[in-house]
Amino acid sequence: MNNDKKYSQFALVREMLQTTDILRNFSLKDADKVIESIKQQGRLFFTGEGSSRIFPAKNAMYCAKRAGYKLDLATEGGLQACSYDLSDSVVFGASNSGQTKEVIRLFDRLKGVGHKHLYALTANKDTKLESLSAQAFILSCGKEDAVAATKSVAEQALFYQVLLAATQGVDITGKIGALADAVNTALTMSIDPGITKAIASAGTIYFAGKNDGVAEELTLKTNEITRKKSDFLEGTYAVHGVEEVMNADDVVILMDPFKSELEKIKQTLVEGVGLQVFAVCDEDTIFPTIKVPDIGEMNNYVYLAAGWNILVEVGVSLGINLDKPERARKVGNEFIE
Repeated sequence: MNNDKKYSQFALVREMLQTTDILRNFSLKDADKVIESIKQQGRLFFTGEGSSRIFPAKNAMYCAKRAGYKLDLATEGGLQACSYDLSDSVVFGASNSGQTKEVIRLFDRLKGVGHKHLYALTANKDTKLESLSAQAFILSCGKEDAVAATKSVAEQALFYQVLLAATQGVDITGKIGALADAVNTALTMSIDPGITKAIASAGTIYFAGKNDGVAEELTLKTNEITRKKSDFLEGTYAVHGVEEVMNADDVVILMDPFKSELEKIKQTLVEGVGLQVFAVCDEDTIFPTIKVPDIGEMNNYVYLAAGWNILVEVGVSLGINLDKPERARKVGNEFIE
């Protein structure tokens, strides 16, 4: 993916490439109130729908747990969360439009019973979600024209990660420059045409990886960008029975795979099913590998960007209009007064 017209004709690509500067210029502002709320409550619940929750919330939880933060963190979609007791939790609702029906329903319910710790993360001002929140934070990325959310997803995730670090008295903003450089590398590096062809020809594209939001978010993006069927195989799910329904024309893309399980995956999927397996990793593997830079605790953004790059190459090779899915909408389930 690069700035050539072959790619730049699509808003989706332009917005992906804008992500580098959005990350580089990020700063957490006016967050003292919510930081203090999280510290006092010790419990934070992330909600949202689709791309506004999958990577931003799960990346934040994964990174916080790895860093040993003593916080009770959880996430769920808005409607399921309506049945939860969230009275002692700070609740953060992410919705680019500020009009996502499920999130608004949850916030309306919580505000109705006097909940005091409701916060919103949106890309628009003066929205219904903001009116239900104690405070709303507005993303700097601006409006997205493509249906598939990209630059907003990365900014939402960085907001949460920096915010959680701040509750621990840790400032990780000094690492953002290296993050931006690595994301740019992952977005613009060349993808082996043989890998692109194999993925473009696949019946189903499986993404396998940790429950950190990366592989799951790319599974959704596969539907929106390539119009292909896809599935998310969490952890080592790929070798626990799903091979029974896989076909030789499917592909599996391993995102930051568990090194100890690569031989088992080869035996089960390559030798057992006959399908092709590819890896996205910071080092070579036994499979054809797309190598990305290693920047430590913030590497999930780099893996996400590499996945975007792969999907754009596949979509372009298939002659798809990346900006205009036939059925998907920018706001999946919009609240209307």
